[in-house]
Amino acid sequence: MKIGVPKEIKPAENRVAMTPHGVASMIQNGHEVIVQKGAGVNSGFEDSLYKASGALLAPTPNAIFETADMIVKVKEPQPVELTMIRPGQIVFTYFHFAASEELTRSFLNTKAIAIAYETVELNDGSLPLLIPMSEVAGRMATQEGARFLEHFNGGRGILLGGVPGVPPAVVTILGGGIVGTNAAKIAAGMGATVHILDINVNRLRYLEDIMPENVLTVCSNRYHIEELLPLTDLLIGAVLIVGAKAPNLVTRDMLKLMRKRSVIVDVAVDQGGCVETIHPTTHENPTYLVDDVVHYGVSNMPGAVPFTSTIALTNVTLPYIQKIANQGFEQCLAESREIQTGVNIFHGHVTHAHVADTFTLPYTPIRQI
Repeated sequence: MKIGVPKEIKPAENRVAMTPHGVASMIQNGHEVIVQKGAGVNSGFEDSLYKASGALLAPTPNAIFETADMIVKVKEPQPVELTMIRPGQIVFTYFHFAASEELTRSFLNTKAIAIAYETVELNDGSLPLLIPMSEVAGRMATQEGARFLEHFNGGRGILLGGVPGVPPAVVTILGGGIVGTNAAKIAAGMGATVHILDINVNRLRYLEDIMPENVLTVCSNRYHIEELLPLTDLLIGAVLIVGAKAPNLVTRDMLKLMRKRSVIVDVAVDQGGCVETIHPTTHENPTYLVDDVVHYGVSNMPGAVPFTSTIALTNVTLPYIQKIANQGFEQCLAESREIQTGVNIFHGHVTHAHVADTFTLPYTPIRQI
């Protein structure tokens, strides 16, 4: 199989979908890998490393999209890339379709196959290709939140951990999954007082057992959120419903409960956000104010630490890329439930129920195709 690795063109996206080690592994399995020149430079991987691993270097993305059987990326195809995708071509990347009707309908028109990293699911319900980037994003959420609480970055001028005689900041985290847990670990380690909310009481029991004493677990509902917002210096949105748009847990009206120049970091912005007033921002212009509350909505946070993120991503995606290439897509689809859960669009059909429901589109289970 011919695997194509184009350079990411989403603003400030510095990751690359495959390391030179991953390329070498694919070639050892008898496949051809075409990497766009410069694709890995911002992640710390020069073209010479890819060439030494056996990759063919392409000067433009067109040369990749025209010949590759499977395109592996990091972020969703941008408009110019959508025009290059061929019918029947496999595109394996983070899509987050439920956050964009335009992307969903545009990809449907390509008649290609979309396998979304974020919906590949194991039998236990875990999301192996989302976990490492969620770990990175969760840790960065606290790190970035602490930065924007500083006065010169627009915040209240609060040190997250406080000092002797001055209380620490209060961090409220909506969601106790991978993102929320990692955000809580970093916030607790920095000395903040942390509240982590979730609707799953068993998850809260687990978090109660593993977290330090400055992390308090709270059952998530509107009453508790409204009770905590006036106390909160940093609010982190970490809600995930697989393949679906995130619910708005903090409405515009609820912002008035928050302190002036407190900070919101909504990691769920990729899925529409769990704060009503959030919208995607970039690393170059990461924040904006609504009702004097700082909003941080960078939708590709791990792109700021591309060396770490690229290696972590390749560690988990490479086995699936190899499986598809080695077995062939049709056999792999027939035998692998994980790949079945990852296929969101197949030859013009929406094959993920949450994506179909979000935009009132016809849903066709992949097993019926």
